[in-house]
Order: sequence, then C-alpha cells, then structure tokens
Amino acid sequence: MSHVSAREIDEYLERLDPEQRDALQYLREMILEAVPEGEEGLAYGVPAVRLGEDVVAGFAAAKAHLSYFPHSGWVLSQLADEVADYSTSKGTLRFGPDSPLPMSLVRKLVAERRYEMANGRP
Repeated sequence: MSHVSAREIDEYLERLDPEQRDALQYLREMILEAVPEGEEGLAYGVPAVRLGEDVVAGFAAAKAHLSYFPHSGWVLSQLADEVADYSTSKGTLRFGPDSPLPMSLVRKLVAERRYEMANGRP
C-alpha cells in the first residue's frame, strides 16, 4: 500500500459526483472512528485504512454502486446474515450512495478484519 496523505484521498473523493463523494466521505469517517489508530493510504489504487502492514478496510466508487472492501475473502462470509441485504462477492460489499452502510455494520466488518489480522482465521 502506498503511503499518502489525507489530502490525496480528499482528491480522490473530489473527482466523484457529490452523492458518491458524500457517501464515501461518511464511510471514511466511520472507518476511521472504528480504527482511530489507522493510517490512511491507497491500496490497489483506492482509499484504504491500514494498521501496520495490513489493510483493514477500503472503499471506492464505481459507475453503478459504491464498494466497501474488507481486504479479506473471509470477513463477509463471517457476517453473512448482516450483509444478506447487500450485493456481495468474496471481497466486496456493494451499496448505493443513497443507502450508506450503518455504523453498526462498519464496526462489525472492521472487528472481524482486525480479529483475522491478529489471530488468523478460526
């Protein structure tokens, strides 16, 4: 992951339409609240938050949706019931700019990823 300043992530968000930007800025704030010691950067070209060498969470905008990336193929499967109402793949949770992820879900996603980072998969 490249080390970048918060300003560079701001610039990523500024390129988006206002609805996408607002939704991802809100998600960014929730992730940083859940990982206050996290460091912002880019992972695979999109904004992310990491602890040490591990990426905890990332996010991006696509033409038809927004994405949350747990940077793990394990996390979403552990929270299958909580993410059942969303479009998912092994490593992506998709949502609309008009339907932001609830803070309770972001906390669970981050907690599962941090558990995995600290302990490996059960």
